[in-house]
Amino acid sequence: MDLIYLIIPILLPIIGGAILPLFKFQKRQCRQWYVMAVVVATSCFTFLLLANRPEGTIQAINLAGRLEVCFHLDGLGSVFAGLIAALWPFATLYAFEYMKHEGKENKFFSYYTMTYGVTIGIAFAANLMTLYMFYEMLTLVTLPLVMHAMNKKSIQAGRKYVFYSIGGAAFAFIGFIFILQYGNSIDFVFGGVLDMAKVGDKSNLLLFVYVLAVLGFGVKAAIFPFHGWLPTASVAPTPVTALLHAVAVVKAGAFAIMRITYYSFGTDFLYGTWAQNVILIFAIATIIFGSGRAVKEQHLKRRLAYSTVSNLSYIIFGIALMTPAGLVGALAHMICHAIMKITLFFCGGAVMYKTHREYVYEVRGLGKKMPVTFASFTLASLALIGVPPLAGFISKWNLATAATYVESPLAMVGVIALLLSALLTAIYLFQVILRAYFPGRDFDATSVDGCEDPNWFMKLPLVLFCIAIVVIGVHSIPMVEFFQKIATGLM
Repeated sequence: MDLIYLIIPILLPIIGGAILPLFKFQKRQCRQWYVMAVVVATSCFTFLLLANRPEGTIQAINLAGRLEVCFHLDGLGSVFAGLIAALWPFATLYAFEYMKHEGKENKFFSYYTMTYGVTIGIAFAANLMTLYMFYEMLTLVTLPLVMHAMNKKSIQAGRKYVFYSIGGAAFAFIGFIFILQYGNSIDFVFGGVLDMAKVGDKSNLLLFVYVLAVLGFGVKAAIFPFHGWLPTASVAPTPVTALLHAVAVVKAGAFAIMRITYYSFGTDFLYGTWAQNVILIFAIATIIFGSGRAVKEQHLKRRLAYSTVSNLSYIIFGIALMTPAGLVGALAHMICHAIMKITLFFCGGAVMYKTHREYVYEVRGLGKKMPVTFASFTLASLALIGVPPLAGFISKWNLATAATYVESPLAMVGVIALLLSALLTAIYLFQVILRAYFPGRDFDATSVDGCEDPNWFMKLPLVLFCIAIVVIGVHSIPMVEFFQKIATGLM
């Protein structure tokens, strides 16, 4: 397939979203048809590219010398792009119903659609310059979504989000400059691009820069103590928080860390160093911290947000193992967590949309009134805990087994952290499930009169995501084998 087609899934939603406010839609359905046409066309183009992956790199812009904006589709980019393309149409369908009472839908769907193209740009980035540029653009196009309500809480959340993101980008930029200086190129090459002749006696400096770059990109991946923006951003509409916490923003951070670890600095340079240990410590600490805070948090969406904080560092932990098996585990959890967590957020959003209840103690008795919503929540919860044969078990099993092959005490500490986090996950999710299905003898059944599941716009994504959770769990071998090829540099 011609390389020029790589640009279509990037530009189509960006342009389509940018011009959306120019149209004066007489009916909501007209806007919905327009948005869905753009989103589905983008996903179709993306899947066409994945099925007929073009070889080589296309240069879009030459900014100055080696600073080129280029696109390329390799194995790692295919995983991220495929995840985005599969989830975005259903997230959009869910948003059509949810945003009915939120207002300012033209503005919302404009930025929502543009975010799709920017995220694809990150997936297709052929070098660090392109990745960094689209990474910054991601902050700009998602900021209006976080601040959609434009009330005091959303404005404060937007400020916090942009301050954290700008700070993280500054650290990431340091890594970009050092790769530009000490690398053979800024292209993504499996194994890394560092020129050891240039590095010379500056190895410790480069290791320090690597840590800074990981923490910089790790802001979007919510590494402790740079996680604060994520729970605060839960004030945004649920379709936004689902994308922030499950797909676009947080996974972009994890994806960028994969790129700089395996394709820029290289694991041959990093493995066994103090820098690897530092990242492992950050990941382990975040896994425990996020799970612990989720148990304490009573607001449903913020509880899920702290769960995301913890689970993102599962991915960082796998990356920091710096082995092929570790990368396989990280990729598996990137996919599985995205599907599980978007399901949980959509269930939480359905509860808020139909009942206006936001806290864990307010879900009492809703299990029978909202059967599809809470059946989906229960299945996704079991998967996130790691119960076999669901998707979460597959990713956690790969992460744990990868850690046992690494001769490092921190890897074993990481396994203990995974087990402890699974226990805490069971506690903070089953608190919700048990309240919903077993409200207690003192429960007033009339308090949930009129509560019901949302319409099929919101239920269909839940059902399909639940099916995906089961299918991935019972038929994971092709996915894992594909990830093994990526992790060994064959794709």
